[in-house]
Amino acid sequence: MQDKIKLVIFDLDGTLVDAYQAIIKSVNFTLSEMGYPEASRLRIRRAVGWGDKRLLGVFVKEKDIEYALVIYRRHHRLSLKSSIKLLPYANKILRYLTKNGFKIAIASNRPTEFTGIILRRLALKKYFDYVLCADRLAQGKPHPEILLKIIKKLKVRPAEVVYVGDMAIDVKTAQAAGIKPIAISGGSSPLDEIKKARPFRIIKSLAFLKKILPPISA
Repeated sequence: MQDKIKLVIFDLDGTLVDAYQAIIKSVNFTLSEMGYPEASRLRIRRAVGWGDKRLLGVFVKEKDIEYALVIYRRHHRLSLKSSIKLLPYANKILRYLTKNGFKIAIASNRPTEFTGIILRRLALKKYFDYVLCADRLAQGKPHPEILLKIIKKLKVRPAEVVYVGDMAIDVKTAQAAGIKPIAISGGSSPLDEIKKARPFRIIKSLAFLKKILPPISA
């Protein structure tokens, strides 16, 4: 990278945290309560990343979405407390970035309330200079507003920022904001979708970020 990276923005689900089990439980509980058939784990996993309203819209009729959201969110508050875990190397890379002078932020389409539960539950909140979720904005990803607001808040230039995510939508959001997207495989988007989006880099694990992002003082 020609410009020294000063800010690393992360997506949350599928990037730093594995909350798929919690999401799958909550979606299928909601569907069962409303008389819909249960959905497969893979189908739910592929629908994650656009916010919970659009997630449920994949499985229920439009007229039922608002009621489904009430059931889903009530259940999800509980499932997040027992069915989430850090992805491999997440803690280590966050410690590395903090120790070596990087600013760190989160940009997620997940609602603020549930992002907060995850960060507290997994003791991650201490690492982040700023956390912004789509429910605080007029538009969520792939609109670049979420990234542009973080960049402005933390007073860096787009050329000094990377966005790390697991989906093609994350790549497109970064590109729209004029920053470099780094995609991690194994999350919600299949690898072929990620490749078609043409990120700056594709990595198999968060561990590879150390090679891409040397210490600022180096």
